[in-house]
Amino acid sequence: MHVHRRHEWELPESAVTPESVYQTRAAGRRRFLAALGIGVAAALRPARTLAATVGFPSSPNPDYDGRGLEKTPWELVTSYNNFYEFGTDKRDPKRYANRGWQTEPWTVEIAGLVRNPGRIDVGELVRRMGGIEQRVYRHRCVEAWSMVVPWDGFALKRLIEFADPTEEARFVRFVSFFDPDAAPGQRRAILEWPYVEGLRLDEATNELAFIATGIYGKPIPNQNGAPLRLVVPWKYGFKGIKSIVRIEFTREQPATSWNRMAPHEYGFLANVNPQVDHPRWSQATERIIGAGLFAERRPTLMFNGYARQVAHLYEGIDLRRHY
Repeated sequence: MHVHRRHEWELPESAVTPESVYQTRAAGRRRFLAALGIGVAAALRPARTLAATVGFPSSPNPDYDGRGLEKTPWELVTSYNNFYEFGTDKRDPKRYANRGWQTEPWTVEIAGLVRNPGRIDVGELVRRMGGIEQRVYRHRCVEAWSMVVPWDGFALKRLIEFADPTEEARFVRFVSFFDPDAAPGQRRAILEWPYVEGLRLDEATNELAFIATGIYGKPIPNQNGAPLRLVVPWKYGFKGIKSIVRIEFTREQPATSWNRMAPHEYGFLANVNPQVDHPRWSQATERIIGAGLFAERRPTLMFNGYARQVAHLYEGIDLRRHY
């Protein structure tokens, strides 16, 4: 018998809105290209649209079922996005990521300080991870808006165990795709391309860290970061790198895209902290996407409501200074 653990972020059951909006996606092929042990090579360019249903249907994880959280409808989750590779307007990703940009087949390179380096097809990777589960997480953007997303995927810790990092590894560096022919935002110097993010190894192995392959029980759409994106719900959304092609284990802290572009605004840790304002706006409250134009803003929770799971990672660190 499973006993549900009530989390800090949960609201009364009477506040729950049932999940009601789903999208279907066509099924497609997968092929296995794993070649563990080969040397580092250039990131592969995607060749066709992701349509596989590898791992689906997912199984809900009762410890992260979002009880008490009102899920943001599919239409908003998939149309209100930051994905600067396709433009800076929230509508750009849906508009441009589905105009010929192809995400199947897709391989991920595992590199750096690991015992099992190489490339692996995303479908095979999911199978090696033992399939997928669904977790409902809060999502908090550094722009002070929030939503609640039912993600499908697998614990990042399982991928790390698969890679088997050496004792020297202290950080995980994630790299997204680079394809300016298909991604109009990459033709502009918005950021240094490709997009790069990173976590400390202890953060990456935390129970909450997740690799998403889907949303609402369906394969993740292009505009949301198909076929693999990082989800770390206690951090601001820019940490959630999309369309990952390389996962590298390093000794030194990696230089990440937003921290490199504006270090005084975007720290490496990027933990949700209502006590530290962005230089241009307050982080004390947040606007809930889908709640309506005149809805009351909600107070921002420390670590986005996940303090019980992650606060111990930052003991002894001044989070007002190291943000």
